[in-house]
Amino acid sequence: MTFTQNPIKFGTDGWRGVIAADFTFERVAMLAPLAAIVLENNYGTASSNRCIIVGYDRRFLAEEFAQLTAEAIQEAGFDVILSNSYAPTPAFSWAAKMQNALGAIVLTASHNPAKYLGLKVKGAFGGSVSPEITQQIEALLPNPPVFSGPAGTLTYFDPWESYCDGLRHKVDINAIQTAIESSKLRVFADVMHGAAATGLERLLGCPIEEINSDRDPLFEGGAPEPLPRYLSKLFNTIKTAASQEENSLRVGLVFDGDSDRIAAVDGQGNFMSSQILIPILIDHLAKRKGLTGEIVKTVSGSDLFPRLAKLYNLSVYETAIGYKYIADRMLVSDVLIGGEESGGVGYGTHIPERDALLSALYVLEAVVESGEDLGEYYAKLQEKTDFYNAYDRIDLPLTSMEVRGKLVESLETKPLTEVAGQAVTDCDQTDGYKFRLSDGSWLLIRFSGTEPVLRLYCESLTLKQVHETLSWAKNWASSV
Repeated sequence: MTFTQNPIKFGTDGWRGVIAADFTFERVAMLAPLAAIVLENNYGTASSNRCIIVGYDRRFLAEEFAQLTAEAIQEAGFDVILSNSYAPTPAFSWAAKMQNALGAIVLTASHNPAKYLGLKVKGAFGGSVSPEITQQIEALLPNPPVFSGPAGTLTYFDPWESYCDGLRHKVDINAIQTAIESSKLRVFADVMHGAAATGLERLLGCPIEEINSDRDPLFEGGAPEPLPRYLSKLFNTIKTAASQEENSLRVGLVFDGDSDRIAAVDGQGNFMSSQILIPILIDHLAKRKGLTGEIVKTVSGSDLFPRLAKLYNLSVYETAIGYKYIADRMLVSDVLIGGEESGGVGYGTHIPERDALLSALYVLEAVVESGEDLGEYYAKLQEKTDFYNAYDRIDLPLTSMEVRGKLVESLETKPLTEVAGQAVTDCDQTDGYKFRLSDGSWLLIRFSGTEPVLRLYCESLTLKQVHETLSWAKNWASSV
């Protein structure tokens, strides 16, 4: 078998590759100092030192790659502060900002399958760097500089302490603790064998019921992504608890591999994506905590977001899909909350970074203060806004990039005028092709930029209508 290395190319949040085939020690040792140089070029005037934070998650060889990364950056003349354990990616973004570093390099492949590892670059401000900065890193790859000066220093730090202390001050920790200790609230956390393991117990200072907390670099043959198909253990655990008790509130929280994406499960075992959680969080932050600011959503975000924003007299700003666009907006505007349908949610009260553990704390606080199950809470928001909706998404593999090209050509030259029996009233091309339909539904057709994959998103009145529309879109794609 012959392996061909793919070029080092940064995607929506870092560079990822198959371990040993693309993601190798040699390539990481070359790339890491280049990232440090670019961070210094862009943030050196704002930072008082030449320091880079290096961290990692729980993937195969993550510690070894992090050690190599730290040593390569150190040899290039930078001071390095290396994590002494795995931690959530947001913890390293937090450390970069709190320690006034040039930025952070995190060894993680987030929610990707087990064979992948990756490298994320975070800026001094505490969030993902822009595509312009990753392009500067890529530009140095053909002719990397030779480092001949004195080496920097290498020290170690605990990534959890300052990070957890910062999050605790954003919610009423005592109220959540009391609810758990009095058995009024049961908290289940599926950490998917990833970097969120031990996180909630560290934050809350009391035991919770953690699932898949052991380190399994194979992720049980799946991927550490907060999707229903990977959550059977959590569903069964909560449904069993629901059949045995009546008085306590139950909340299931789901974290991806590096704990920057979240999903949830209500007390009856129903899955709740961020399309459901974000409206709950908007309501909680605006109504109960009295916070204000802009709501930032991507084009795939639910129409319930602007309905709630209007209710609380908050403005809405819409971006292309990808948390980097939300983070960019956070740097220039007063943002209350920004979120994407894939589970990334961030807050103006925090760094411009999606953070699943902070989202989890806000969700728990919302449940405790309202006294309502998440499912009940969401139903009341639908009633309050007179907006009843369902949502789903499917990713459809295509046979080749040529097929992708034909579909794009068809959308451009033969615009859709009808979708699943509903007339098209508008087409938004901010990111893909978002068709507004006459019954208030929408269908978003969007292509991966790097692989032959068609992504289909739909929101409609019922889940049945959603699935009928997605089925129509699949049939359309296969007929072109």
